[in-house]
Amino acid sequence: MGTFLTLSTSAAVILLVICRGLCVDIIGGAEVPPHSRPYMALIQGAGGSLICGGALIKADWVLTAAHCKVEGGKVILGAHSRKAREREKQVFRIAKQIRYPCYYSGSKENDIMLLQLQKRAKLNKAVKVIDLPTSDDDLKPGTTCSVAGWGQTRNDPRKLSDTLREVNVTVISRQICNDNNHYRNKPIITENMICAGANNGGKDSCQGDSGGPLRCNNVMRGITAFGKAKKCGTVDGPGVYTRLTKQYIQWIRKTIGGA
Repeated sequence: MGTFLTLSTSAAVILLVICRGLCVDIIGGAEVPPHSRPYMALIQGAGGSLICGGALIKADWVLTAAHCKVEGGKVILGAHSRKAREREKQVFRIAKQIRYPCYYSGSKENDIMLLQLQKRAKLNKAVKVIDLPTSDDDLKPGTTCSVAGWGQTRNDPRKLSDTLREVNVTVISRQICNDNNHYRNKPIITENMICAGANNGGKDSCQGDSGGPLRCNNVMRGITAFGKAKKCGTVDGPGVYTRLTKQYIQWIRKTIGGA
């Protein structure tokens, strides 16, 4: 009996370790307190399907990723749940979508887009603007950042989160991200990108989180861009984020008329 209990306990421990590595919960994150990330924008398509996330940078402008197919979609501010009726929610049609002029889907370069809302949002406790960074200093490997979204909670397109979740990720050097054990320069992780994840995997953004802000030291420094297809949270495929460089910030300010 004692031997059986010992073996059962050992098996349970092994299963728990496996599940921590594979049954990843964004990926490996946790639900945030409702409306505690008031800058988050939820971009939905017809029927309430999730398209992408975004960040409110001005009362009528949202920053997101260029690869997000938002045609015919809507932007929801003040959301915690994707599905529930919440009095904090404000729903907007998209008046304009402006991709960065040099966006190229093949190389994933310049994956940044601005959405102008049909009207200005009412700013309050649940809906607030996030400031653009005042510096484009490169992030050092090892820097802790956070990313939030309503995307997949595991590698299954049916496992979207209903509520906003967030996870901490660690900046990884571009050299490591480009090596043969990671992206193998396909695509090349350039200085316009930030690579971030976890040394042992299991912490990542995933499908549906694209366009959401990457915050480091409470400052928005990037936009969720891409990862390895259908392999979120893997050691060899950390998430990649469009870095908010001086060039991008100048383009944003010129397009929206200041911030």
